[in-house]
Order: sequence, then C-alpha cells, then structure tokens
Amino acid sequence: MNPRVEGQQTAATPAVNSGARVISVGGGKGGVGKSFMVANLATCLARAGYRVIVVDCDLEGANLHTVVGAHAPVSSLADFVAQRVDDLGKLVFDTPIEGLQLIAGTHANLSDAQPTHLRRVRLMRALRRLQADFVILDLGAGVHSAVLDYFLVADDGLVVCSPEPTSVENAYTFLRAAFYRRMRLAMVGHGVRKLVTTAMDQRNEHGLRTPLDLLREIEAIDSADGARFVQTMREFRPRVVINNVRTAEDIKLGFAVCSVCRKYFGIDAEYLGYVNQDDDVRLSVASRKPLVEYRPKSDASIYLQRIARKLAGGRPSSFQAAAPNRVASPSGAPTPAAGSPTA
Repeated sequence: MNPRVEGQQTAATPAVNSGARVISVGGGKGGVGKSFMVANLATCLARAGYRVIVVDCDLEGANLHTVVGAHAPVSSLADFVAQRVDDLGKLVFDTPIEGLQLIAGTHANLSDAQPTHLRRVRLMRALRRLQADFVILDLGAGVHSAVLDYFLVADDGLVVCSPEPTSVENAYTFLRAAFYRRMRLAMVGHGVRKLVTTAMDQRNEHGLRTPLDLLREIEAIDSADGARFVQTMREFRPRVVINNVRTAEDIKLGFAVCSVCRKYFGIDAEYLGYVNQDDDVRLSVASRKPLVEYRPKSDASIYLQRIARKLAGGRPSSFQAAAPNRVASPSGAPTPAAGSPTA
C-alpha cells in the first residue's frame, strides 16, 4: 500500500521496515464496525500465535480499549501527538487477550487531536519499529489527511462497509480521497502535483472527472510522471470487507464496490470477505469482549477467522477454521460457494 518515491519522504512513505506488517482499517463513515473488525481480527491473529498490537488512531472518538476489554490507560497515542512521549513503545500495554497489546487513543486534546505532518511521519516510522508481527490501525471516520496517511502507510488497507446507502457512498468518497492523496504524494513535478490537487475537486473546471482523464493530462505535461502515475495506480490495492450482512444482495455488494473501483478509478480492489449480522455482537460489546471470544463458534466469528487467515497470508499459524452453519441470518443469504470471498 505504501508508495515508494525516490528522494521523497512523506507520512505515506516510511523509511524503516522491521518486519511488522501494518494493517489499516478505515471506511469513511462512523458506525460501520471498524473497531469491531479491528478487535476481532486482531484477536484471531493473536490466538493463532502472532504478536499483535492494535492502535486506536481515532483520537476524537477512541473506544478500542473498551472493545478489547481493557481499561483506559493513563498514557495514550495522544501523548505522542502532543510530544509528551517520544518512544511509542512506552505506550504499548497488555490487554486481557493473550498475545494482543494496545496503544489507546484516549485523553486527546479535542481542540487539536490530529498530529502535524512531521509528527505523522515520525509516528509511521515508530509503528514499523514496534515489536510485533502485525500492527493494526483503527482509523477514525472522514477523509482528514491524517486518516488518509494512516491508511496509505499500511501494507494492507481494509475498507469496512455496511450494506447501507450512506455507508457505500462514504466508502467511495474515502477510496477516492485516498487514491488522489496517494497520487499527489507519488508525483514529483510541481505542476503535476498541482494538477492532481485540482482533480480532487469533483467539479473542477478542467473537466477531470476520472483518473483516466487525469492520466491524459499528466502524460501531456511529463511522460515520466505519467508512467509513475500508472505504476502507483497498479500498486494501490485496497481490500473491501462488508459488515452486518443479512441477505444475498448484501453479499454481492462487495463485488459491486470492487467493480466501481475498477471502472471509475482503475483500482483493482479485492473483496476480502464479509461478516454476517449477529445479535451477539451487541452483547459482546456490552461484555467488553471481542465476538470471537464471546461466541467463538458463531457464524460471524468463523467468518472473521477466515478473513484473519487471509490477512496472515503465507505466514505460519495455528488457525483452526470450522465451517459455518449458515451465512447470515434466517433472512435468506445462502451458504457461499467455493471461491466466494470468505470460502
């Protein structure tokens, strides 16, 4: 996910890679289940034997500590942002889940919660130095530059979407904003970067409505930046997860999102999987336990485990997957066939 631009250091181009795999979970809209997804996928990875650190980057609405069953710590990421703490490792603390640690986002200065650009660069570098196999970032809602940089720095960027029109619309807005910010950071020429900034306005007077429109303009200015644009576009591969699925049509939404990304953005997004609607989710949050701990044999827990296994990739682990009894609720979603996102 993170762009590589020679001679340029930005918040989206970390210089240090210690082997920790960084996964960002965003979505544009609040309430779609980003923190739920982070807590449960992290728990699945920890239970499989990985060292996992989750980071609550939603400084204006931090609640990840509650979802994983931890008490709000005295020190958090807000202290790093405010430069009261320079060693990010000192903010890591254990959760009740073995193998899972947390950097909370509590006690932020709400009048100035987001870090400066320079501080974001230092944060990205520090994340790579954490002693973990996986570092999972729980992002806030919206398209603030800090949120987009957290998404772009990751090895994997997950976009969580629920089958609601507002969620889908905001997911597209988030992906579009992330795409153009990545492009702007990757371009070298000042005129080309200015052109990308212009394209971010959907009603710009240049008539730049799609990335292909932008590409034609860039190639006319600088062929080298045009080639860089194409390469960067190919490397931008967000992964889509649909949460709170109830019907077969809800399942198809993930394919539709990827299709739109390919048609209008030229982005090859991947449909990573979906999680069915489960009434136990609310109960698990109330009990301050991830669902995979609260109801480990529920269908939703099994689908979460399958998504986590995909995130683990080729790394050795002790995942033990079971077959779900059904996909969603009695509302009619069929059992997925082989080759479906979570099969």
